[in-house]
Amino acid sequence: MLALQGDVREHAAALEKLGHEVVLVKRPEHFEDLAAMVLPGGESTTLSMLLDSSGVRDPLEAWVQGNRPTFGTCAGLVMLASTVEDGRSDQKTMAGLGISARRNGYGRQRFSFETLAAIPALGEPMEAVFIRAPRITSVADDTEVLATIDTDHGAEPVAVRRGNVIACSFHPELTDDTRFHALLMEIARSASGAEDH
Repeated sequence: MLALQGDVREHAAALEKLGHEVVLVKRPEHFEDLAAMVLPGGESTTLSMLLDSSGVRDPLEAWVQGNRPTFGTCAGLVMLASTVEDGRSDQKTMAGLGISARRNGYGRQRFSFETLAAIPALGEPMEAVFIRAPRITSVADDTEVLATIDTDHGAEPVAVRRGNVIACSFHPELTDDTRFHALLMEIARSASGAEDH
């Protein structure tokens, strides 16, 4: 798990609850022997600067571009987007997903909210916590919508997947629902099996 900034502890607790060991990635050498990567929520422009100062950007970019199992939430989704609206002019993304994302697309902190997200592929709707959340403004044909919420404009995508990369604009780690973390580890198991053949 990328541990430069953000809600690292909550993601770690979700993965440990599922029985997985968590490695905190803070330097390039921490990428050895990882099965999956989590990009936690936080502040996307701060994370972008920390990626450069820590030397982690290049190995992380190689990881994502290699379609390795990756899960981003909130700011993590922004980092994985192909394009970012309202970002800094020097903000770089990993382009792991065929989406455009607007930073703070649902509003600033005072507009934080909770609602139910429909996630047909994972079963029952999930409680979704949105805190300064990015809004997915477009989805490419090669990217699958995993979850939506009802808005005044109709159903909006809030979780997506392309290959082995998944992301949510909300924070599943702030609830007791570990289905997205379980999906990540299922993707990791499948990817590991494919590499063995």
